[in-house]
Amino acid sequence: MVDKAELKAMSRKELEKLLNEVKKALAAAKARDHREAKKAASKAAAEFGFSLGDIAEPTSPTPAKTKRKAKTPKKPSKPAFANPSDKSQTWTGKGRQPNWYRDQIAAGTTPEAMRISN
Repeated sequence: MVDKAELKAMSRKELEKLLNEVKKALAAAKARDHREAKKAASKAAAEFGFSLGDIAEPTSPTPAKTKRKAKTPKKPSKPAFANPSDKSQTWTGKGRQPNWYRDQIAAGTTPEAMRISN
């Protein structure tokens, strides 16, 4: 086993070589564990009179991805109110009241006087 002091003393090439050796050792250990697990599972299945192929659940095909309906962009609402002093300023009547609308209401203008007739 390599301790931290030894690792710090190693060159980059030595560390890369060690890393490759560790990767190979991990792959070999994984393959060994896989073989042992398969052997143990096979033995357990045989005790009940089955083979691994008999008890292995068939892999169900992955469900097809459902197509989602493309979202259509929302149409902007039609303006319902216009500023009497500047007709380019409009408001749909939804959401927060614009400052010009609140100012007109405070000045005594009725909402019906600002309503846009369609």
